[in-house]
Amino acid sequence: MQKWKIELHCHTAASPDSLVKVKDLIKVARKRGLDRLAITDHNTIRGALYAKTLDPELIIIGEEILTSRGELLAFFVKEEVPRGLEPLEAIKRLRDQNAFISVSHPFDRLRHGWELEDLIEITPLVDAMEIFKALSFISNVNEEAKEYARLNHLRGTIGSDAH
Repeated sequence: MQKWKIELHCHTAASPDSLVKVKDLIKVARKRGLDRLAITDHNTIRGALYAKTLDPELIIIGEEILTSRGELLAFFVKEEVPRGLEPLEAIKRLRDQNAFISVSHPFDRLRHGWELEDLIEITPLVDAMEIFKALSFISNVNEEAKEYARLNHLRGTIGSDAH
């Protein structure tokens, strides 16, 4: 079985809170031996689309979408999903393009975490949950996400959330 090194949560200067240039991100990813890099800019696929033109094999087009209740990570996105939609509408738009959907940092209240009742509502509709995010400042949020994913039979995703 082949193991791949994949980064599933990072941002470029296409996100308003990041200064990372696409070319620099690709260079670092290649230097570190990553097999795939999902660029998940906030509410846009602009950075990922540009990156895909520079390194088609490496890049997975993704987006981190701020819904009205919390954030979703989506991979293999073909069409940008706007921010502020109700979660069910955002999920529907992602499903319509066969995207893979993960819940971003679900229990991190400092970073658009989810209220439990909202999370319960979307759980059957998503593919995975982010169970480890390197940028979490509260120690137990990753453990809570890991346990919730386990109890609800969801795959886990891991990402740096590098900006």
